[in-house]
Amino acid sequence: MAAGTPRVFVSHLAGVPVFDPNGDQVGRVRDLVAMLRVGGKPPRLLGMVVEVVSRRRIFVPMTRVTGVESGQVITTGVVNMRRFEQRPTERLVLGEFLDRRVRLMETDEEVTVLDVAIQQLPARRDWEIDKFFVRKGRGGALRRKGETLTVEWSAISGFSLEEHGQGAENLVATFERLRPTDVANALHHLTPKRRAEVAAALDDDRLADVLEELPGDDQVEILGKLAEDRAADVLEAMDPDDAADLLSELPEADKERLLALMRPDDAADVRRLLSYEERTAGGLMTTEPIILRPDATVADALARVRQQDLSPALAAQVYVCRSPDETPTGKYLGTVHFQRLLRDPPFTLVSSIVDSDLVPLPPETPLPEVTSYLAAYNLVSVPVVDESGSLLGAVTVDDVLDHLLPEDWRETDFQGEEGIAGGR
Repeated sequence: MAAGTPRVFVSHLAGVPVFDPNGDQVGRVRDLVAMLRVGGKPPRLLGMVVEVVSRRRIFVPMTRVTGVESGQVITTGVVNMRRFEQRPTERLVLGEFLDRRVRLMETDEEVTVLDVAIQQLPARRDWEIDKFFVRKGRGGALRRKGETLTVEWSAISGFSLEEHGQGAENLVATFERLRPTDVANALHHLTPKRRAEVAAALDDDRLADVLEELPGDDQVEILGKLAEDRAADVLEAMDPDDAADLLSELPEADKERLLALMRPDDAADVRRLLSYEERTAGGLMTTEPIILRPDATVADALARVRQQDLSPALAAQVYVCRSPDETPTGKYLGTVHFQRLLRDPPFTLVSSIVDSDLVPLPPETPLPEVTSYLAAYNLVSVPVVDESGSLLGAVTVDDVLDHLLPEDWRETDFQGEEGIAGGR
């Protein structure tokens, strides 16, 4: 950004793509790194935390940034691909400045930081924090109508000490356009204190989606810091198989206490999943696939497939069963794949196009056999049926991958990603 151009507010940079000079995308901005300075000087902006394609977070110095345009950041293309590690003297602008409560020097009035502006210094490549956009009054979801104003760095105090009880509304707002897996990755890199604050600010459904994408240790930590009633609500909002996986990591007493607080129907599904060995079809399956009765039509099936909250793997096929049509169902009749639904007229009965050739798996099928079955028949989901012929659930390929990959796969860089030297 050339000298004299307008300041940039950091909330507008969250998630924007970063490109090299050739127009190839390097990654996306996840945060900015600043260093506090003595003598009342504004914090100097050191660089950006950029998430590259492998979900590794790297540090891009501001000296490598050649342009901050509308909706994009341009770099020189010479970056160090080493994983970013925050140093004790560094502060994350999005993660630590937004929602922080500080005081106006002139009136000693408490204000909440809503946004932070940065600007490049004239005739230099250095950047610094320029101004703060704040709201008067104590922060919180129920107090959003206070007067807002933009102030200089020198007009506020309160950044020298760790903030206690920091809100998270504005940081959560920067996550709204991100996928749950990206929000989970952002949470994973926050401090435990900040992670708990952000989790508390997310609504139950959003937090449930994010928890499903987090490593087990983070899941247990976050759930343990929620009030028990809310923890039960979040578990109800999770997919039953993911909720069962999470509860299996808890001490028996905690697990039973949370199950008792859940709605009986939801708790029953989770208890059933917990009764199976973890690395079997029963332990891997979800109890909520798309189930239709034989007299349903193709139009009915497509309407169910269109549901926005379905994963692509679950939406790829419907399972035809006799009543009852919730797991465990009546007799399982077969599967209708999504492509077949697209080829037949809307009024066609699903019972007339059902695929009954593939033998479903029993719940005790071990993980290697489930994997081989999916690979052999090029499937993304497989039905699980008990001895009486009732459908118990379905195992999807994403759940199989979660159990095949190393436990720390979220922390593992993809091979073949090379960086050009250029240290911090």
